Amino acid sequence: MADTPVDQRALDEAVTFTSQLIRIDTTNHGGGDGVERPAAEYVGERLAEAGLEPVFLEKAPDRTNVVARIEGTDPSADALLVHGHLDVVPAQPDDWTVHPFSGEVRDGVVWGRGAIDMKNMDAMVLAVVRAWARAGVRPRRDIVLAFTADEEDTAEFGADYLTAKHAELFDGCTEGISESGAFTYHAGNGLRLYPVAAGERGTAWLELTARGRAGHGSKVNHENAVSRLAAAVHRIDAYEWPVRLSPTVRAALVELSLAAGLEAPDLDADGFDADTLMERLGRSASLVAPTVRNSANPTVLDAGYKVNVIPGTATARVDGRMVPGAEDEFTATMDQLTGPDVDWRFQHREVPLQAPVDASAFATMREALEYFDPTARVVPYCMSGGSDAKQFSRLGIEGYGFSPLKLPEGFDYQAMFHGVDERVPVEALHFGVHVLDRALRAL
Repeated sequence: MADTPVDQRALDEAVTFTSQLIRIDTTNHGGGDGVERPAAEYVGERLAEAGLEPVFLEKAPDRTNVVARIEGTDPSADALLVHGHLDVVPAQPDDWTVHPFSGEVRDGVVWGRGAIDMKNMDAMVLAVVRAWARAGVRPRRDIVLAFTADEEDTAEFGADYLTAKHAELFDGCTEGISESGAFTYHAGNGLRLYPVAAGERGTAWLELTARGRAGHGSKVNHENAVSRLAAAVHRIDAYEWPVRLSPTVRAALVELSLAAGLEAPDLDADGFDADTLMERLGRSASLVAPTVRNSANPTVLDAGYKVNVIPGTATARVDGRMVPGAEDEFTATMDQLTGPDVDWRFQHREVPLQAPVDASAFATMREALEYFDPTARVVPYCMSGGSDAKQFSRLGIEGYGFSPLKLPEGFDYQAMFHGVDERVPVEALHFGVHVLDRALRAL
Protein backbone atom coordinates (compact mmCIF):
# COMPACT_ATOMS: atom_id res chain seq x y z
CA MET A 1 0.00 0.00 0.00
CA ALA A 2 1.20 3.53 -0.79
CA ASP A 3 2.52 5.78 1.94
CA THR A 4 -0.19 7.25 4.08
CA PRO A 5 -1.47 10.76 3.33
CA VAL A 6 -2.20 11.26 7.02
CA ASP A 7 -0.15 14.18 8.33
CA GLN A 8 -0.09 16.16 11.54
CA ARG A 9 -2.80 18.42 10.20
CA ALA A 10 -5.14 15.45 9.80
CA LEU A 11 -4.46 14.34 13.38
CA ASP A 12 -5.07 17.84 14.69
CA GLU A 13 -8.26 18.18 12.67
CA ALA A 14 -9.69 14.97 14.13
CA VAL A 15 -9.37 16.50 17.59
CA THR A 16 -10.61 19.94 16.55
CA PHE A 17 -13.59 18.60 14.65
CA THR A 18 -14.59 16.31 17.54
CA SER A 19 -14.46 19.26 19.95
CA GLN A 20 -16.34 21.63 17.67
CA LEU A 21 -19.04 19.10 16.80
CA ILE A 22 -19.60 18.45 20.51
CA ARG A 23 -20.15 22.20 21.02
CA ILE A 24 -23.06 22.04 18.57
CA ASP A 25 -25.92 20.77 20.73
CA THR A 26 -27.74 18.16 18.65
CA THR A 27 -29.67 16.57 21.52
CA ASN A 28 -32.35 14.16 20.34
CA HIS A 29 -35.19 14.16 22.87
CA GLY A 30 -37.23 11.68 20.85
CA GLY A 31 -40.65 12.05 19.33
CA GLY A 32 -39.34 14.34 16.59
CA ASP A 33 -37.70 16.81 18.98
CA GLY A 34 -34.20 17.41 17.64
CA VAL A 35 -32.11 19.81 15.58
CA GLU A 36 -29.19 18.46 13.56
CA ARG A 37 -28.96 21.23 10.95
CA PRO A 38 -26.09 23.26 12.51
CA ALA A 39 -23.93 20.16 12.76
CA ALA A 40 -24.90 19.09 9.24
CA GLU A 41 -23.88 22.51 7.92
CA TYR A 42 -20.56 22.26 9.76
CA VAL A 43 -19.88 18.84 8.22
CA GLY A 44 -20.97 20.04 4.79
CA GLU A 45 -18.52 22.95 4.94
CA ARG A 46 -15.64 20.64 5.83
CA LEU A 47 -16.56 18.31 2.95
CA ALA A 48 -16.88 21.16 0.46
CA GLU A 49 -13.43 22.41 1.48
CA ALA A 50 -12.15 18.97 0.42
CA GLY A 51 -13.67 19.37 -3.04
CA LEU A 52 -16.72 17.19 -2.43
CA GLU A 53 -20.33 18.11 -3.20
CA PRO A 54 -22.43 17.46 -0.08
CA VAL A 55 -26.18 17.03 -0.47
CA PHE A 56 -28.45 18.16 2.37
CA LEU A 57 -31.67 16.21 2.88
CA GLU A 58 -34.51 16.73 5.36
CA LYS A 59 -37.77 14.98 6.05
CA ALA A 60 -38.68 17.77 8.48
CA PRO A 61 -37.15 21.21 9.10
CA ASP A 62 -33.77 21.10 10.90
CA ARG A 63 -33.62 17.27 10.89
CA THR A 64 -30.77 17.41 8.40
CA ASN A 65 -28.74 14.63 6.78
CA VAL A 66 -25.60 15.10 4.69
CA VAL A 67 -24.51 12.72 1.92
CA ALA A 68 -21.46 12.96 -0.37
CA ARG A 69 -19.72 10.53 -2.72
CA ILE A 70 -15.98 10.14 -3.25
CA GLU A 71 -15.21 8.74 -6.69
CA GLY A 72 -12.92 5.72 -6.64
CA THR A 73 -10.26 4.69 -9.12
CA ASP A 74 -12.00 1.44 -10.13
CA PRO A 75 -15.41 2.18 -11.67
CA SER A 76 -16.21 -1.55 -11.79
CA ALA A 77 -15.86 -1.97 -8.04
CA ASP A 78 -18.79 -1.98 -5.63
CA ALA A 79 -19.16 1.11 -3.46
CA LEU A 80 -18.57 1.36 0.29
CA LEU A 81 -20.82 3.25 2.72
CA VAL A 82 -19.27 5.09 5.68
CA HIS A 83 -21.97 6.50 7.95
CA GLY A 84 -22.17 8.29 11.26
CA HIS A 85 -24.98 10.03 13.10
CA LEU A 86 -24.97 13.67 14.16
CA ASP A 87 -27.49 13.52 17.01
CA VAL A 88 -26.74 12.70 20.65
CA VAL A 89 -28.76 11.65 23.67
CA PRO A 90 -29.62 14.21 26.38
CA ALA A 91 -27.11 15.13 29.09
CA GLN A 92 -27.67 16.85 32.44
CA PRO A 93 -24.85 19.38 33.00
CA ASP A 94 -25.10 19.16 36.80
CA ASP A 95 -24.10 15.49 36.64
CA TRP A 96 -20.91 16.14 34.66
CA THR A 97 -17.38 17.09 35.65
CA VAL A 98 -17.15 19.19 32.47
CA HIS A 99 -20.13 20.79 30.72
CA PRO A 100 -21.38 18.16 28.25
CA PHE A 101 -21.44 20.59 25.32
CA SER A 102 -18.16 22.36 26.01
CA GLY A 103 -15.99 20.11 23.84
CA GLU A 104 -13.19 20.90 26.25
CA VAL A 105 -9.79 19.36 25.60
CA ARG A 106 -8.15 18.73 28.96
CA ASP A 107 -5.13 16.61 29.85
CA GLY A 108 -5.13 14.92 26.46
CA VAL A 109 -8.84 14.07 26.52
CA VAL A 110 -11.80 15.56 24.61
CA TRP A 111 -14.87 15.84 26.84
CA GLY A 112 -18.53 16.06 25.97
CA ARG A 113 -21.67 14.39 24.77
CA GLY A 114 -20.87 12.64 21.51
CA ALA A 115 -17.15 12.19 22.22
CA ILE A 116 -17.69 8.44 21.80
CA ASP A 117 -21.24 8.23 20.44
CA MET A 118 -20.37 9.25 17.78
CA LYS A 119 -19.03 12.65 16.82
CA ASN A 120 -15.53 11.25 17.24
CA MET A 121 -16.06 8.95 14.25
CA ASP A 122 -17.65 11.75 12.25
CA ALA A 123 -14.58 13.88 12.93
CA MET A 124 -12.08 11.13 12.09
CA VAL A 125 -13.80 10.46 8.76
CA LEU A 126 -13.72 14.16 7.92
CA ALA A 127 -10.02 14.33 8.80
CA VAL A 128 -9.20 11.33 6.60
CA VAL A 129 -11.05 12.48 3.49
CA ARG A 130 -9.57 15.97 3.79
CA ALA A 131 -6.07 14.46 4.05
CA TRP A 132 -6.81 12.49 0.89
CA ALA A 133 -7.89 15.66 -0.91
CA ARG A 134 -4.69 17.49 0.05
CA ALA A 135 -2.52 14.58 -1.11
CA GLY A 136 -4.50 13.77 -4.24
CA VAL A 137 -5.35 10.28 -2.96
CA ARG A 138 -8.42 8.41 -4.18
CA PRO A 139 -9.76 5.15 -2.77
CA ARG A 140 -10.11 2.07 -4.97
CA ARG A 141 -13.90 2.04 -4.79
CA ASP A 142 -16.48 4.78 -4.54
CA ILE A 143 -17.09 5.77 -0.92
CA VAL A 144 -20.46 7.21 0.06
CA LEU A 145 -20.33 9.35 3.20
CA ALA A 146 -23.58 9.73 5.13
CA PHE A 147 -23.97 11.85 8.25
CA THR A 148 -27.43 11.18 9.60
CA ALA A 149 -30.09 12.60 11.89
CA ASP A 150 -32.26 10.79 14.42
CA GLU A 151 -30.22 7.66 15.01
CA GLU A 152 -30.75 8.05 18.76
CA ASP A 153 -34.50 7.62 18.35
CA THR A 154 -36.21 5.72 15.53
CA ALA A 155 -34.18 7.00 12.53
CA GLU A 156 -37.45 8.29 11.03
CA PHE A 157 -35.80 11.56 10.07
CA GLY A 158 -32.44 10.01 9.26
CA ALA A 159 -31.45 6.67 7.79
CA ASP A 160 -35.05 5.48 7.50
CA TYR A 161 -35.90 8.55 5.39
CA LEU A 162 -32.72 8.29 3.31
CA THR A 163 -33.21 4.63 2.43
CA ALA A 164 -36.90 5.10 1.63
CA LYS A 165 -36.73 8.32 -0.37
CA HIS A 166 -33.13 8.71 -1.57
CA ALA A 167 -31.91 5.17 -2.14
CA GLU A 168 -30.22 6.23 -5.39
CA LEU A 169 -27.54 8.04 -3.40
CA PHE A 170 -26.32 4.64 -2.18
CA ASP A 171 -26.25 2.89 -5.55
CA GLY A 172 -23.57 0.23 -5.69
CA CYS A 173 -22.93 0.10 -1.92
CA THR A 174 -22.48 -3.47 -0.72
CA GLU A 175 -20.83 -2.96 2.69
CA GLY A 176 -20.99 -0.22 5.27
CA ILE A 177 -18.99 0.73 8.34
CA SER A 178 -20.06 2.80 11.30
CA GLU A 179 -20.03 2.90 15.10
CA SER A 180 -19.39 0.58 18.03
CA GLY A 181 -16.46 -1.54 16.97
CA ALA A 182 -12.66 -1.67 16.68
CA PHE A 183 -12.02 -0.20 20.12
CA THR A 184 -9.39 -1.54 22.52
CA TYR A 185 -10.79 -3.99 25.03
CA HIS A 186 -8.38 -4.93 27.81
CA ALA A 187 -9.22 -8.52 28.69
CA GLY A 188 -6.64 -8.97 31.46
CA ASN A 189 -3.10 -10.40 31.63
CA GLY A 190 -1.99 -7.94 28.99
CA LEU A 191 -4.42 -9.23 26.35
CA ARG A 192 -5.76 -6.45 24.11
CA LEU A 193 -8.75 -7.22 21.94
CA TYR A 194 -10.31 -5.19 19.16
CA PRO A 195 -13.92 -6.36 18.73
CA VAL A 196 -15.27 -5.53 15.28
CA ALA A 197 -19.06 -5.69 15.08
CA ALA A 198 -20.45 -8.09 12.50
CA GLY A 199 -24.02 -8.21 13.73
CA GLU A 200 -26.66 -6.51 15.81
CA ARG A 201 -29.57 -7.70 17.87
CA GLY A 202 -32.92 -6.56 16.55
CA THR A 203 -34.85 -3.76 18.23
CA ALA A 204 -38.24 -4.53 19.78
CA TRP A 205 -39.62 -1.55 21.70
CA LEU A 206 -42.97 -2.63 23.07
CA GLU A 207 -46.04 -0.96 24.49
CA LEU A 208 -48.15 -3.04 26.90
CA THR A 209 -51.75 -2.11 27.68
CA ALA A 210 -53.76 -3.69 30.48
CA ARG A 211 -57.51 -3.13 30.61
CA GLY A 212 -59.75 -3.71 33.57
CA ARG A 213 -62.76 -2.40 35.45
CA ALA A 214 -62.48 1.15 36.72
CA GLY A 215 -63.82 1.78 40.19
CA HIS A 216 -63.43 3.16 43.70
CA GLY A 217 -60.09 2.47 45.34
CA SER A 218 -61.78 1.32 48.56
CA LYS A 219 -63.58 -1.62 46.97
CA VAL A 220 -62.32 -5.06 46.07
CA ASN A 221 -61.57 -5.24 42.36
CA HIS A 222 -60.22 -8.42 40.78
CA GLU A 223 -60.14 -6.74 37.36
CA ASN A 224 -57.65 -4.06 38.35
CA ALA A 225 -55.72 -2.92 35.27
CA VAL A 226 -52.74 -1.80 37.37
CA SER A 227 -52.46 -5.20 39.03
CA ARG A 228 -52.76 -6.99 35.72
CA LEU A 229 -50.05 -4.84 34.20
CA ALA A 230 -47.78 -5.23 37.23
CA ALA A 231 -48.10 -9.01 37.06
CA ALA A 232 -47.19 -9.04 33.36
CA VAL A 233 -44.23 -6.74 33.90
CA HIS A 234 -43.00 -8.98 36.73
CA ARG A 235 -43.24 -12.08 34.52
CA ILE A 236 -41.28 -10.36 31.77
CA ASP A 237 -38.61 -9.20 34.18
CA ALA A 238 -38.24 -12.63 35.80
CA TYR A 239 -38.17 -14.66 32.58
CA GLU A 240 -34.92 -16.49 31.77
CA TRP A 241 -34.46 -16.41 28.01
CA PRO A 242 -32.85 -19.51 26.46
CA VAL A 243 -29.46 -19.33 24.75
CA ARG A 244 -29.64 -18.81 20.99
CA LEU A 245 -26.25 -18.52 19.28
CA SER A 246 -26.14 -16.61 16.00
CA PRO A 247 -23.28 -17.27 13.54
CA THR A 248 -21.55 -14.05 14.61
CA VAL A 249 -21.70 -14.96 18.29
CA ARG A 250 -20.51 -18.50 17.54
CA ALA A 251 -17.48 -17.06 15.77
CA ALA A 252 -16.91 -14.67 18.66
CA LEU A 253 -16.98 -17.46 21.26
CA VAL A 254 -14.43 -19.49 19.29
CA GLU A 255 -12.03 -16.59 18.76
CA LEU A 256 -12.36 -15.30 22.31
CA SER A 257 -11.62 -18.79 23.60
CA LEU A 258 -8.47 -19.06 21.51
CA ALA A 259 -7.38 -15.56 22.51
CA ALA A 260 -7.78 -16.55 26.16
CA GLY A 261 -5.60 -19.63 25.69
CA LEU A 262 -8.49 -22.10 25.79
CA GLU A 263 -9.26 -24.84 23.32
CA ALA A 264 -11.76 -23.99 20.61
CA PRO A 265 -15.15 -25.02 22.04
CA ASP A 266 -17.43 -27.49 20.29
CA LEU A 267 -20.55 -25.34 20.27
CA ASP A 268 -22.68 -28.20 18.94
CA ALA A 269 -21.62 -30.79 21.51
CA ASP A 270 -24.25 -32.35 23.73
CA GLY A 271 -24.24 -30.58 27.03
CA PHE A 272 -22.45 -27.48 25.76
CA ASP A 273 -23.19 -24.65 28.19
CA ALA A 274 -22.61 -21.12 26.91
CA ASP A 275 -22.82 -19.62 30.40
CA THR A 276 -20.12 -21.95 31.71
CA LEU A 277 -17.86 -21.06 28.79
CA MET A 278 -18.36 -17.36 29.45
CA GLU A 279 -17.33 -17.86 33.07
CA ARG A 280 -14.05 -19.30 31.80
CA LEU A 281 -13.55 -16.38 29.42
CA GLY A 282 -13.30 -13.90 32.27
CA ARG A 283 -13.52 -10.22 31.32
CA SER A 284 -13.91 -10.83 27.63
CA ALA A 285 -17.23 -12.57 28.25
CA SER A 286 -18.88 -9.15 28.54
CA LEU A 287 -18.41 -8.75 24.78
CA VAL A 288 -20.80 -11.62 24.09
CA ALA A 289 -22.93 -12.02 27.23
CA PRO A 290 -25.68 -9.58 26.13
CA THR A 291 -26.04 -11.25 22.74
CA VAL A 292 -26.37 -14.97 23.44
CA ARG A 293 -30.11 -14.64 24.06
CA ASN A 294 -33.09 -12.34 23.62
CA SER A 295 -33.88 -9.80 26.32
CA ALA A 296 -36.78 -7.66 27.50
CA ASN A 297 -36.38 -4.93 30.10
CA PRO A 298 -39.40 -3.00 31.46
CA THR A 299 -38.52 0.70 31.36
CA VAL A 300 -41.69 2.83 31.66
CA LEU A 301 -44.90 2.50 33.70
CA ASP A 302 -47.95 4.74 33.37
CA ALA A 303 -51.19 4.22 35.25
CA GLY A 304 -53.82 6.05 37.25
CA TYR A 305 -54.52 9.66 38.11
CA LYS A 306 -55.75 9.64 41.73
CA VAL A 307 -54.98 7.42 44.69
CA ASN A 308 -58.60 6.46 45.40
CA VAL A 309 -59.54 5.74 41.79
CA ILE A 310 -58.82 2.42 40.11
CA PRO A 311 -58.11 3.25 36.46
CA GLY A 312 -59.57 1.32 33.57
CA THR A 313 -56.25 1.06 31.75
CA ALA A 314 -52.56 0.92 32.55
CA THR A 315 -49.60 0.96 30.17
CA ALA A 316 -45.93 0.03 30.20
CA ARG A 317 -42.99 0.19 27.83
CA VAL A 318 -40.44 -2.57 27.40
CA ASP A 319 -37.07 -2.44 25.65
CA GLY A 320 -36.81 -5.78 23.90
CA ARG A 321 -33.88 -7.04 21.81
CA MET A 322 -33.89 -10.04 19.51
CA VAL A 323 -30.90 -12.11 18.45
CA PRO A 324 -30.72 -13.12 14.79
CA GLY A 325 -32.91 -16.14 14.18
CA ALA A 326 -34.96 -15.80 17.37
CA GLU A 327 -37.57 -13.22 16.34
CA ASP A 328 -40.49 -15.66 16.19
CA GLU A 329 -39.52 -17.01 19.59
CA PHE A 330 -39.52 -13.48 20.99
CA THR A 331 -43.04 -12.81 19.73
CA ALA A 332 -44.43 -16.10 21.01
CA THR A 333 -42.80 -15.62 24.40
CA MET A 334 -44.24 -12.11 24.80
CA ASP A 335 -47.71 -13.48 24.02
CA GLN A 336 -47.22 -16.02 26.80
CA LEU A 337 -45.75 -13.64 29.37
CA THR A 338 -48.29 -10.86 28.95
CA GLY A 339 -51.21 -13.23 29.36
CA PRO A 340 -54.87 -12.84 28.39
CA ASP A 341 -55.48 -9.52 30.15
CA VAL A 342 -52.65 -7.49 28.66
CA ASP A 343 -52.25 -6.55 25.02
CA TRP A 344 -48.90 -5.65 23.52
CA ARG A 345 -47.62 -4.21 20.28
CA PHE A 346 -44.33 -3.21 18.70
CA GLN A 347 -43.94 0.50 19.20
CA HIS A 348 -40.74 0.32 17.13
CA ARG A 349 -39.19 -2.71 15.51
CA GLU A 350 -36.00 -3.25 13.54
CA VAL A 351 -34.46 -6.45 12.25
CA PRO A 352 -31.41 -8.22 13.68
CA LEU A 353 -28.33 -8.11 11.48
CA GLN A 354 -25.49 -10.43 10.57
CA ALA A 355 -22.47 -9.75 8.38
CA PRO A 356 -19.95 -12.41 7.34
CA VAL A 357 -16.80 -12.60 9.46
CA ASP A 358 -15.01 -14.64 6.79
CA ALA A 359 -15.40 -11.91 4.16
CA SER A 360 -12.51 -9.93 2.66
CA ALA A 361 -13.91 -6.75 4.20
CA PHE A 362 -13.52 -8.15 7.71
CA ALA A 363 -10.01 -9.35 6.90
CA THR A 364 -9.08 -5.86 5.68
CA MET A 365 -10.33 -4.24 8.87
CA ARG A 366 -8.45 -6.84 10.91
CA GLU A 367 -5.22 -6.13 9.02
CA ALA A 368 -5.48 -2.36 9.49
CA LEU A 369 -5.95 -2.68 13.24
CA GLU A 370 -3.17 -5.21 13.68
CA TYR A 371 -0.82 -3.13 11.51
CA PHE A 372 -0.99 -0.27 14.02
CA ASP A 373 -1.23 -2.48 17.13
CA PRO A 374 0.65 -5.68 16.17
CA THR A 375 0.38 -7.49 19.50
CA ALA A 376 -3.39 -7.05 19.77
CA ARG A 377 -6.05 -9.50 18.61
CA VAL A 378 -9.07 -8.65 16.47
CA VAL A 379 -12.28 -10.60 17.19
CA PRO A 380 -15.83 -10.44 15.83
CA TYR A 381 -18.76 -9.59 18.04
CA CYS A 382 -22.45 -8.77 17.86
CA MET A 383 -23.77 -5.45 19.15
CA SER A 384 -26.32 -5.75 21.94
CA GLY A 385 -28.10 -2.64 20.66
CA GLY A 386 -28.38 -1.24 17.18
CA SER A 387 -27.33 1.41 14.71
CA ASP A 388 -28.35 2.93 11.38
CA ALA A 389 -26.95 -0.20 9.76
CA LYS A 390 -30.42 -1.68 10.27
CA GLN A 391 -31.99 0.82 7.89
CA PHE A 392 -29.18 0.60 5.35
CA SER A 393 -29.54 -3.19 5.34
CA ARG A 394 -32.81 -2.66 3.44
CA LEU A 395 -30.67 -1.63 0.49
CA GLY A 396 -28.65 -4.85 0.69
CA ILE A 397 -25.75 -3.21 2.52
CA GLU A 398 -23.96 -5.44 5.05
CA GLY A 399 -22.96 -3.42 8.08
CA TYR A 400 -19.89 -3.59 10.30
CA GLY A 401 -19.09 -1.66 13.47
CA PHE A 402 -15.67 -0.14 12.82
CA SER A 403 -14.80 3.16 14.51
CA PRO A 404 -11.22 2.45 15.61
CA LEU A 405 -9.82 3.77 18.89
CA LYS A 406 -6.77 2.64 20.84
CA LEU A 407 -7.73 3.10 24.47
CA PRO A 408 -5.69 2.91 27.67
CA GLU A 409 -6.31 0.24 30.27
CA GLY A 410 -9.04 1.30 32.68
CA PHE A 411 -10.91 3.37 30.09
CA ASP A 412 -14.44 1.94 30.09
CA TYR A 413 -15.50 2.47 26.48
CA GLN A 414 -18.89 0.83 26.85
CA ALA A 415 -19.78 2.97 29.88
CA MET A 416 -19.21 6.10 27.77
CA PHE A 417 -22.24 5.37 25.61
CA HIS A 418 -25.08 7.52 26.97
CA GLY A 419 -23.12 7.87 30.23
CA VAL A 420 -21.95 10.76 32.36
CA ASP A 421 -18.52 12.32 31.61
CA GLU A 422 -18.35 10.91 28.09
CA ARG A 423 -14.87 11.56 26.69
CA VAL A 424 -12.24 10.29 24.27
CA PRO A 425 -8.43 10.44 24.47
CA VAL A 426 -6.66 12.54 21.86
CA GLU A 427 -4.25 9.68 21.14
CA ALA A 428 -7.20 7.38 20.50
CA LEU A 429 -8.44 9.76 17.80
CA HIS A 430 -4.98 9.86 16.21
CA PHE A 431 -4.90 6.06 16.11
CA GLY A 432 -8.38 5.98 14.58
CA VAL A 433 -7.38 8.34 11.77
CA HIS A 434 -4.41 6.14 10.86
CA VAL A 435 -6.46 2.93 10.92
CA LEU A 436 -9.39 4.38 8.99
CA ASP A 437 -7.08 5.74 6.31
CA ARG A 438 -5.41 2.36 5.81
CA ALA A 439 -8.64 0.37 5.92
CA LEU A 440 -10.68 2.64 3.67
CA ARG A 441 -8.00 2.72 0.98
CA ALA A 442 -7.77 -1.09 1.03
CA LEU A 443 -11.42 -2.09 1.38
